[in-house]
Amino acid sequence: MRTILFFGLILFSGHLIGQAWTKYDSTMKIGKTGYRISCLNRSPERNVLNIRPIGFKSESREASIELKARVFGAEIDDLNNDGFPDIIIFIEDAAGKKSIFPICSQDNERIAPILFPDLLNDMELSKGYRGKDEYKLVEGVLFRKFPVYPSDTTLKEPTNKIRQLMYRVVKGENDTWKFKMFKQFDLISN
Repeated sequence: MRTILFFGLILFSGHLIGQAWTKYDSTMKIGKTGYRISCLNRSPERNVLNIRPIGFKSESREASIELKARVFGAEIDDLNNDGFPDIIIFIEDAAGKKSIFPICSQDNERIAPILFPDLLNDMELSKGYRGKDEYKLVEGVLFRKFPVYPSDTTLKEPTNKIRQLMYRVVKGENDTWKFKMFKQFDLISN
C-alpha cells in the first residue's frame, strides 16, 4: 500500500511541477531516406540535439547541435520540392516559448538549416504578439498560430482573435533555403 501511495505522490507532484520531459527519439522517413532525431531533454537550458540522416549518400554525417530548449516533436516532408525529405523539429525553451528547428536535405549529401524569420522583426505582424505559438505542417505548408493580445501590456488576457500565418520554403541567397510567409489572417475565437 505504501508503494502505491509513494508512486501516486510522485506522479501527482510531477503534474504540479509541470510537464514531465522524457527523452525524444524518433525515426522518420519518406521512402528509404529520412532522419533519426534524438534529444535527452534533461534541461531546458542545455541539450544536445542529434540528427542522423538515413539513406543519404555515404559522406553525410550525423549532426550534434546544442540547444537551449527541449524537443517535443518533429515532422517530415519535402518542403522545398526538390525530391528529398526535409524535417521540422519542434522545440520549447525554459520560458515555455515554442519554436521550430527546420533542416533540409541538400541532394541527400548533407543537411543544412532552413532559415525561419523572426516575427518580432515585422512591426505589423508582431502587434499583439506575446508567444503561445502553435505549429503544424500540412502538405509542405507550415501553419503558425498564436493568440493576439491587446496593445496595453498591463492586460494579461488575450483578445478574442487568433492570428494565423502560413509559410512556404523558398530559395534564399547563396544556395540556402528560407521560410517565407505568404498568407496571414486573424480569426475570431469562441
